[in-house]
Amino acid sequence: MTQYSKRMVIVHWLTLALLLAAWYLGDSLADMTDESKATLAGYLIHMAVGASVLVLVLTQLLFRRKDGTPPKLNDKPVFQAAAMGVQHLMYAVLFVLPLSGVVILLTSAAGKALLAWDANLLPKEHGYHGVLAHEIHEQLVNVLIALAVVHILGALKHQFIMKDGLMERMMLRRKG
Repeated sequence: MTQYSKRMVIVHWLTLALLLAAWYLGDSLADMTDESKATLAGYLIHMAVGASVLVLVLTQLLFRRKDGTPPKLNDKPVFQAAAMGVQHLMYAVLFVLPLSGVVILLTSAAGKALLAWDANLLPKEHGYHGVLAHEIHEQLVNVLIALAVVHILGALKHQFIMKDGLMERMMLRRKG
């Protein structure tokens, strides 16, 4: 095996697309909350996208187990260890991030508003002050962004410096 399975590739890129959507929606929701303009629909859409990310991450782990992965490419052991560490941390953050969102619902006015289906109960400016799960959720987003940057830089290193075809392993188009 020189490439990831097609379904692994699809789940990888779909996860990225949904993460970008969740990030945009969450950022927009934060702005609207601060302006007291957040909507129940905004929360529901953000939650649905976040839940989809969690399902995709679990699916990706299942596919990795069933389909296997290509062998490691020749690189210095320190870089291999760093790549594995980044990958494991990304999976951990991608698992914990949606769970922290659930805890936000259980510990904030947002959950009460959704249960009552009353937008007037939604948090307003500084409405998440003192909600630890919200602080954790925001910091996990920052950690995920940093890990993604390192992940991308590693892929670019392999593509343009080492020229070892690493990025082709995560593409749908197959080598002949």
